[in-house]
Amino acid sequence: MTDPADVSSDSNADGPWYQDGLQFTCSQCGDCCTGDPGVVWVDDNDIEQIAEYLDKPVGEIRLFHTRPVRGRVSLTEFQNGDCTFFDSVARKCRVYPVRPGQCRTWPFWKSNIDSKQKWDEVCKSCPGAGTGQFFSLEEVEERAARVDI
Repeated sequence: MTDPADVSSDSNADGPWYQDGLQFTCSQCGDCCTGDPGVVWVDDNDIEQIAEYLDKPVGEIRLFHTRPVRGRVSLTEFQNGDCTFFDSVARKCRVYPVRPGQCRTWPFWKSNIDSKQKWDEVCKSCPGAGTGQFFSLEEVEERAARVDI
């Protein structure tokens, strides 16, 4: 028998709290590309796509726009924390059509959909979260499975 204290209030027997889907449309405000330093994980495919899109050699992208972090590769950032591909004048991502998987799956990261409370926090800080395009349970979970954040 399950102890009622062990059951999360954010899910039920029928599925997770977001079983009816979630909404998100990127407003391209740039808020998730700026601010406190962090990591944007990239893999070889991400780097190759960015290089092709910018018509630059893969080696140049690796050298000037990535760094090793805890055995993985992350995009670099400017001194102020802005992503290396963030255009601060236009307030837009310079590689948006080929942005890394981590960026493509925002805000449907496991850490953001773990609870309704966490999702509500995301909605307060991201103007596109909770509005716009509808994503079904399956679509949300598929995106969340792409990256482990």
